[in-house]
Amino acid sequence: MAPRSPALNPYHHFTKAEWSKLRDGQPMTLDQGDIDRLRGLTDPISLEEAEEVYLPLSRLLSYYVEAVQGLHNVQSRFLATPHGHKVPFIIGVAGSVAVGKSTTARILKALLSRWPSTPRVDLVTTDGFLYPNAVLAEKGLMERKGFPESYDRARFVSFLADIKSGKANVKVPIYSHLVYDVVPGTEMTVNRPDILIVEGLNILQPGELPRTGRPILFASDFIDFSVYIDAENDDLEDWFMQRFFRLRETAFKDPTSFFRRFAEMSEEEAGTFGRMVWRTINLPNLVDNVLPTRGRADLILKKGKDHLIENVSLRRV
Repeated sequence: MAPRSPALNPYHHFTKAEWSKLRDGQPMTLDQGDIDRLRGLTDPISLEEAEEVYLPLSRLLSYYVEAVQGLHNVQSRFLATPHGHKVPFIIGVAGSVAVGKSTTARILKALLSRWPSTPRVDLVTTDGFLYPNAVLAEKGLMERKGFPESYDRARFVSFLADIKSGKANVKVPIYSHLVYDVVPGTEMTVNRPDILIVEGLNILQPGELPRTGRPILFASDFIDFSVYIDAENDDLEDWFMQRFFRLRETAFKDPTSFFRRFAEMSEEEAGTFGRMVWRTINLPNLVDNVLPTRGRADLILKKGKDHLIENVSLRRV
């Protein structure tokens, strides 16, 4: 029997040092103060890390944006339709709870906003598209908050379609982590950005295709470039617990916080509860729903135990 040929690897792989060279003279437009303001509660990212990882990514994205806009222009020319507006470029940032998605999304927004062309860059999280707690309770889904079925996926897809079509003043529900719920009557407005960054757990999921073959749209169909932040499960649990205890000493003490009772627990009780949340909710969601989408990402940033990027994988085209 002939030996089996090796499977084609769909990614180019880089060490951090190799990746950082691809900055190729791109100027750094952020300073340490910006990084301190943008990073998450327990994310140790430094200015050096931002330069080594996110500056080359910013340079790559500039080429992708130019290429996608050119593709839309080609189609308009073929169909003999007016160009009209620039089609917004949508970047998805995915990964586990506690992996650092928010830090990555905020730093990318800051870098992209400071391109010489000064594009308008907006950032939304999928938290606003969670069903309100009352609806989750009615559906029996409060213990599965963050799982795909806890989101109003139809509304999220409709939002992305409106953004791509150039619709003005698209509304996004606002989620409060303090009260652990969508805030009734509050919205943010996204008005024809050049670039939209969407951050969330499940944004790369393709969903199930109908047996009829009828065309159907998923959120991932609207994403032009996707980033998955990866880490080992044990490290993610440690980071989740670090963040949990930091919040216990800060936000959880707010009288209006949904989690006020955790601030009143002993450290041992709080630790037991936090690990139960991770192992019964966040870890199953990661293993069953989030991690399987990693291979669909255009770029994978792999973190080590110290929360810093160790290597980068870029999908071949």
